[in-house]
Amino acid sequence: MGFSVDLNCDMGEGMLNDALIMPYISSANIACGYHAGDEIIMQRTIELALQYNVAIGAHPSFPDKENFGRTSMNFPADEITGMVKQQVELLANIAAKNNCSLQHVKPHGALYNMASKDETLAVAICKAIIETDRSLVIYAQSGGKLIAVAESMDIKTCSEVFADRTYRADGSLTPRTAANALLQDEHTVKAQVLQMITQQTVTTTDGKIIPVKAGTICIHGDGEHAVKFANIIHELLRSGR
Repeated sequence: MGFSVDLNCDMGEGMLNDALIMPYISSANIACGYHAGDEIIMQRTIELALQYNVAIGAHPSFPDKENFGRTSMNFPADEITGMVKQQVELLANIAAKNNCSLQHVKPHGALYNMASKDETLAVAICKAIIETDRSLVIYAQSGGKLIAVAESMDIKTCSEVFADRTYRADGSLTPRTAANALLQDEHTVKAQVLQMITQQTVTTTDGKIIPVKAGTICIHGDGEHAVKFANIIHELLRSGR
């Protein structure tokens, strides 16, 4: 018997393997132009998601194509709200032209990581959801500020865990600048996913076991082993082993 857990991947970011990964996932976070992608890529990615019955979500970012949205930036809260609204609305409009709608919003990169710790930033993102489409689900890091703030503002949430990233003792992801930030071995990835689903915990880089809530599992499409990992996790969720 399998596991009823969502598997998501960041898409429309200019990687060449989107079409290879899409059959294995159940939801796609589509870049909205600020860190990657453009309207043509958004359209193509939505078409691909519809082909495989994959739920569509917006993947808003800081305006940072130069660094793929992974550089921390400081903007006034109302500007953050405006940025997120603009990106979500753009993708929603393209989706509407394809007779479909968005299911969720998952911030990208530095915006995601900062909102997991910064309540003011989390509130700014949640305001963008409320002002755009209150029915959208926020995908955000398990145990982070964005999940807590969204729930306090009556926005639906889905707590996210990561299949291919390592965790620090405080529950945050190991920074990508660290040598051990990414999991590279399929057996380690499978074991981590199983632990997160069945035990609702994850083992940190220093050997501690901390709680997580695995509402959705993320794999990164730009990873070296992305297609292989997507296949392995898809099979694990389907078969339960």
